[in-house]
Amino acid sequence: RRTGKYGTLLLASYDYDTDVFTSICKVGTGFTDEDLDQLYQILSNKVTIKKNPRIDSDMEADVWFEPELVIEVVASEITLSPIHKAARNEIRKDTGLALRFPKFTGKIRLEKDAEDASTNEEVLTLFKGQKKVAHDKNLM
Repeated sequence: RRTGKYGTLLLASYDYDTDVFTSICKVGTGFTDEDLDQLYQILSNKVTIKKNPRIDSDMEADVWFEPELVIEVVASEITLSPIHKAARNEIRKDTGLALRFPKFTGKIRLEKDAEDASTNEEVLTLFKGQKKVAHDKNLM
């Protein structure tokens, strides 16, 4: 199904202050065959030889794209991440934020510029406002 397509995408939030896109998750679920076809058509002419300097990520990719596309995802929660760079050092030193269990909603936002994506500030606000779940090992 995904042969010859881009089946997993590295997503980023936008850092308005530095004009950089900071990694926040990889998403590979929620895509229909039609979505994968459409994404291939949109992204195939945005392939770059190396990572754009406006992308802040330590992750490696098989293929890099120019940061020009906005898609919508849902996630179960926003978590602290030693890997992803969104809102890095805002909560804890050398730690960013990541979307846990992201899933594509089916919405490709062609009318938006990449800089219209969720910002690090917005993600940080959502992280601080999400309901905290206490993990009690006696309940497991």
